[in-house]
Amino acid sequence: MYNNRIRAHGVRALATSAGVIATLAACIAPAAQNTSGAPSTSTARALPASCTPVETRAPNAKDQAPAFPGQTRICSVSSNVAFDVVVLAKGLEHPWSVEPLPDGQFLVTERPGRLRLISASGEISDPIAGIPAVAAGGQGGLLDVALSPSFATDRTIFWTFSEPREGSNGTAIARGVLSADRKRLDDVRVIFRVMPTYNGKQHFGSRIAFGPDGMLYASFGERSDTPMRPNAQKLDGQLGKVIRIRPDGTAPNDNPFVGRADAKPEIWDLGHRNPQGLAFDPQGRLWQVEHGTRGGDELNLIQKGKNYGWPLQAYGIEYSGQQPITSALGPSAPQVAGMEQPVYFWDPVIAPSGLQFYTGNAFPAWRGNAFVGGLGGKRLVRLVLDGTRVVGEEHLLTDRNQRVRDVRQGPDGLLYLVTDEQAGELWKLVPKGR
Repeated sequence: MYNNRIRAHGVRALATSAGVIATLAACIAPAAQNTSGAPSTSTARALPASCTPVETRAPNAKDQAPAFPGQTRICSVSSNVAFDVVVLAKGLEHPWSVEPLPDGQFLVTERPGRLRLISASGEISDPIAGIPAVAAGGQGGLLDVALSPSFATDRTIFWTFSEPREGSNGTAIARGVLSADRKRLDDVRVIFRVMPTYNGKQHFGSRIAFGPDGMLYASFGERSDTPMRPNAQKLDGQLGKVIRIRPDGTAPNDNPFVGRADAKPEIWDLGHRNPQGLAFDPQGRLWQVEHGTRGGDELNLIQKGKNYGWPLQAYGIEYSGQQPITSALGPSAPQVAGMEQPVYFWDPVIAPSGLQFYTGNAFPAWRGNAFVGGLGGKRLVRLVLDGTRVVGEEHLLTDRNQRVRDVRQGPDGLLYLVTDEQAGELWKLVPKGR
C-alpha cells in the first residue's frame, strides 16, 4: 500500500549531484542547531559575497535583518535535471489539491465544491457524489484531500473544506469511503470542526498529513481580518494552529495541551497565519509553509507545543505598507523571545501552497529536496536541505506562468501539480526522454 502523505523514518538520506554539493559548500558553512531547527547565530558564518540568490528584488521590509545567515535569500542552485511537463488534464475550476491513487489515477478537488477522479490518461470524471455543501467564495471551498493510511483495504479518504454555518463558516475535516466504482462517497461524516466560527472568506488553511505515528495532522489559518489575528495565540480555539487527532477525530492523550482547562486538546502548536502546506520529511519530521503579508512567507519545522509567533513575531509589512504589523496584541517584531524562528522565509513572497519532500527514483538528484508551490510567484520552488537548514533554492516552471497550488509525489516517483486558475490544469513532471 502506498500513501504519499506518510513519511516513515529513515527512508532516504539527502542525495545531490557532485555539482550541487560543490555549489552548496561555497554558499554556507556548517552551523550548530538550536531547538527550532535554525542555525545558531553564535556559530553560523556569514554567506560569502559570491553567493547569488534566486531572488534579486528589494525586500518589502528593507530594515529587517534575518535572525541567522541563510534564513532568507540562500544561494541559487541548479541540479541540471532535464524534464518534460505533461499536461494530463485541463479545464479544472480552481483545483486545490491532487492526491495520487495507488493504481495511477488521481483525486483532484475543485474549490467550488467538486471532487474529481482523473485517469492516468487524463480523463476527467463527473463530480464524485457525497461531498457536503461548501462555503465557496474568496479562499473558501473544497480544499485538501488525502488517502487514509489504510486506503488499500478500507478505501477511506479525508478532506478539508470551508463549512457553511449559521450566518458564517469555518474549516472542517470530513471522511468518507470511496465506492468500489469510485463514483460516490459513503459513510460521510465530519470528524472535526475548527472553532471559533467566523463570517469571512479568507485564511481557512488547510492541509492534511498523516504522520509515521498514524495520527492526522492538519493546518488552519487565523481567518485574516485584523480582529481575528489574536486567535492564533489563543489556546481556546484552533484558528492559526496545527492540530493532531486520531483518524476518528478525537485528541490523543499525549498532545501538548491535554488537561489544560483553557486549551483545546487537539492543538499541536500555535502562532500561524495561513498555512497551506504540510508534509513529513524522510526522517519523520513535520514541516509547514505559510503565507506572510507583504514579505514573510515561512518554512517552519513544526514541533510539539511550540509557538511560531503570528501575529507578534513576523517578517514583512502590512499590505498597506505599514510597518510593523499590528493587532490587538500589539506591534510585531521579526524576533521575539520564546517564539520559534522560521527555518526559511521569503521577502518578496512566493505565496506558498503545497509541500512535498521528494523520495523517489525518477529524479535521483532531487531526493531529500522540498518542493513548494508558488501562487503569486507562479512557479515551483525547490529547496535543498542539509539536515534542518535550507542551503540552496531553485525556481522551476516560471515559463508556464500559472499559479502552482499543490505538488505531490506519485507512487511512480513522478511529481504531480495542479494550477489554481479558472481553467486549471493537472501536470506531470517526467524525466526528459522517459
